[in-house]
Amino acid sequence: MRFMILIKATKDSETGALPSTELLTEMGKYNEELVKAGILLAGEGLHPSAKGARVKFSGGKRTVVDGPFAETKELIAGFWLWQVKSKEEAIEWVKRCPDPMPGTESEIEIRQVFEAEDFAPSDPTGELMEKENQLRELTESKRR
Repeated sequence: MRFMILIKATKDSETGALPSTELLTEMGKYNEELVKAGILLAGEGLHPSAKGARVKFSGGKRTVVDGPFAETKELIAGFWLWQVKSKEEAIEWVKRCPDPMPGTESEIEIRQVFEAEDFAPSDPTGELMEKENQLRELTESKRR
């Protein structure tokens, strides 16, 4: 099972302040543990929302809204993508994580990622699944 681990933004992270050397060192050690355990698929920190944008969809209309965005509690400061056996295992790993926002209340959200087979009921012929697999293979070959 894959899970996206979402590190929620705070007012401090939204200022663009970089983490301390101590926190970067702790997170580096934690990431090393994740790699050694074969769990870590990807992980990155994100710039503040002031450097981002949102595209709103309403029928055929697309509206671009530049950051920053007001609701800090809804924003993401970083993420990991993990391969684990269960949500419980993901929870246990998150509980071992260094506090991502020392000195302030912080939160990490755990969300399961859909797998291709989850969409089988919407694809009775398997044609859509086959096209998805081809795209994934093409994506992998472009990375090499």
